[in-house]
Amino acid sequence: QVRLVESGGGLVQAGGSLRLSCAGFGSISRFNAMGWYRQAPGKQRDLVARITSGGTTNYADSVKGRFTISRDNAKNTMYLHMNSLKPEDSAVYYCNAGLPVGEFNIENMVSWGQGTRVTVSS
Repeated sequence: QVRLVESGGGLVQAGGSLRLSCAGFGSISRFNAMGWYRQAPGKQRDLVARITSGGTTNYADSVKGRFTISRDNAKNTMYLHMNSLKPEDSAVYYCNAGLPVGEFNIENMVSWGQGTRVTVSS
């Protein structure tokens, strides 16, 4: 069973940047889709970025143009580069992996990890 561990969160000022990492314990190359999700207090967990095994990327409108998702199968790691951060980006960020569904969804096949917290101050 593959396990995914998120890291790289922290406190940053508005306009700043962070890079999140999602390290796979077990091969991630088997997954046709991987994604980053976020959950703010009192809100549901939402997909913000998805990348397929073919390299196709899709983003939620709220992060389009500011976030970039990438994956390195050789390093068993997926990344989320976040630029021009806003206070509304503050959340716990999670990664998951599985099969792509539709234009912007994933049938997740991995248990959720602890996530990594991102806090953006104004």
